[in-house]
Amino acid sequence: MNEIFAFGMPGTSEWIVILLVVLLLFGAKRLPELARGVGKSIREFKKATNEVEENIREAMKDEEKKVSETKVDSASETSKKDGSSNS
Repeated sequence: MNEIFAFGMPGTSEWIVILLVVLLLFGAKRLPELARGVGKSIREFKKATNEVEENIREAMKDEEKKVSETKVDSASETSKKDGSSNS
C-alpha cells in the first residue's frame, strides 16, 4: 500500500515546472481566464453540494416529524381504546 504513495505531493521545484508548462501551453493571456473558470466551477460545485445537503436535512426533519406524529396518534388511539373499555 505504501508503494502507491511513494511519490507523494510535488515539491516546490515540481510546482514551478508544472506552472511553466501550463504557461507555455496556454499563454499568459489565457491563464486568468482559466483560473476564473476553475474558480466558478468550484463555487458552483460547492453550491450544489450545499443544496443537496440542505435537501437531505429537510427530508430527515420531515421524516422525524412524521414519525413523532405517528407515535402521538397511536398513543392517543390507545388511550381512547383503554378509556372506552373501562366504561
